[in-house]
Amino acid sequence: MIDVYSWPTPNGHKVHIMLEECGLPWRAHPIDIGKGDQFAPEFLKISPNNKIPAMVDTDGPDGQPISLFESGAILLYLAGKTGRFLGNTDREKYNTLQWLMFQMGGVGPMLGQAHHFRIYAPQKIDYAYDRYTNEAKRLYGVIDKQLARTAYLAGDEYTIADIATFPWLRSWKNQGIDWADFPNAKRWFDQVGARPAVARGVQVLADLRKPLHDEKAKEILFGAGQYEKR
Repeated sequence: MIDVYSWPTPNGHKVHIMLEECGLPWRAHPIDIGKGDQFAPEFLKISPNNKIPAMVDTDGPDGQPISLFESGAILLYLAGKTGRFLGNTDREKYNTLQWLMFQMGGVGPMLGQAHHFRIYAPQKIDYAYDRYTNEAKRLYGVIDKQLARTAYLAGDEYTIADIATFPWLRSWKNQGIDWADFPNAKRWFDQVGARPAVARGVQVLADLRKPLHDEKAKEILFGAGQYEKR
């Protein structure tokens, strides 16, 4: 059994989708990041960076339990465990990996900053607002150009690169994006979103998430509490 400690955010959805695609037995345990569950000692044992998602597989590579944090590492583990969504040849695998790293190093962090400064920052900072909105558009442009050549990000097959990237683009409106500017990305977005496993994955824990209006939750997520020594 695979236990996933998560919350309905883009990084959580990546792993939910992957597990739904793979058909492995699993269960989700909510870590309410607005209440500070991510700082609980039990969670920090498996996720020392106090971020979701984290995973425990009771049937690890050597038959012993294994725990993992970082969504990209979890996707790679699950791809290795099932032999799916990574590619078959070395060339295909490295191509998938470069687009996975593009998501982990660029799409996630930069779109996350766009969300923060466009929506959650206590005051509008024009420089930050414009910087991250423009960077979001640049990243969508990279994706759109790639998808003008291939059906999916890493080629003609659906891979963990698509699984990792799709959840971040679900908030396109909050990122200042007009799909009319990125027709190839929109075609891909609709195609991936129509997959039954994707539709199921994005609904995992979704009923627990509430709009972030609570000042205490904002303090937990964005304030000094993030930087306390634990």
